[in-house]
Amino acid sequence: MLREVGSNIMVFYEYVLQRTDHRLLHYPLMRTPFQMTSILMGYVFFSLYAGPLLMANRKPYNLKTAMIIYNFSMVSLNTFLVYEFLMSGWATTFTWRCDLCDYSSNPQALRMVQVAWWFLFSKFTELLDTFFFVLRKKHSQITFLHVFHHSFMPFTWWWGITIAPAGGMSSFHAMVNCCVHIIMYTYYGLSAAGPRFQKYLWWKKYMTAIQLIQFVLISLHISQYYFMEKCDFQVPMFIHLIWMYGTFFFLLFSNFWIQAYVKGKRLPTATMEKLKQNGVINGDVTVVINSKPLENSNGITAHRVNGHNQLGKVKEV
Repeated sequence: MLREVGSNIMVFYEYVLQRTDHRLLHYPLMRTPFQMTSILMGYVFFSLYAGPLLMANRKPYNLKTAMIIYNFSMVSLNTFLVYEFLMSGWATTFTWRCDLCDYSSNPQALRMVQVAWWFLFSKFTELLDTFFFVLRKKHSQITFLHVFHHSFMPFTWWWGITIAPAGGMSSFHAMVNCCVHIIMYTYYGLSAAGPRFQKYLWWKKYMTAIQLIQFVLISLHISQYYFMEKCDFQVPMFIHLIWMYGTFFFLLFSNFWIQAYVKGKRLPTATMEKLKQNGVINGDVTVVINSKPLENSNGITAHRVNGHNQLGKVKEV
């Protein structure tokens, strides 16, 4: 049984090598799917198990400087990627409709191959988002949506550029994603810079709206394929997968929007700070003085109910 499974894996591996675009073989991680798969499996294991276990008895790290450098480096990287996608076809020769894969060795095609790999590289650097959450003990941020999105994107993009690295229709979503990440990492960078920048971050709520617009644009662009009289895109399967990707993530992020901003289960940081200042902590309303609950010598904490202070036993957190 194991020998048969191993044989099937090797057959599949040889098939992948035969289909891999030769122009990509000298790039890191591109000779075999096992390297990138191992990295992503390690990422999921660390995010969900090893990381929280490692930090269980440790204080959260102060990574302010590292986060500022990282976030603004990501802004620069994504700005570079948008420019390269535009120069590789989207602002030069693409029609924004049925744009095929260019498997030639002309300079523009090779430029698209290069930026496609750099986009893959950016997906792996984005895994650091989760590492920062773990080391800062922000475990509530490590949701199913977060981990799935960060692991699913590099995995699928690796297969995409292995077979169609210089595709027109199959690279639009990558360029849009980079545009969104310029905005997103600018927000994260300013947020990490400290409280003095909080007044400039009133638009946090709209970050999810920008993500939703991204998936709408991706789905609309790729949907053209189904209404064209003829489009000889070389790998039609990618068209269907990109449409499914845009729709699936639109639903996931829509659910996040509803839970966070309609039902209020995940309030923006500024709102949470105001609630803490007013004494709302974990569903209890307490009188807060200098960020500490008012407590008498008997270990009784003052609670505020219907506008009146009342006494209740202190709860251990």
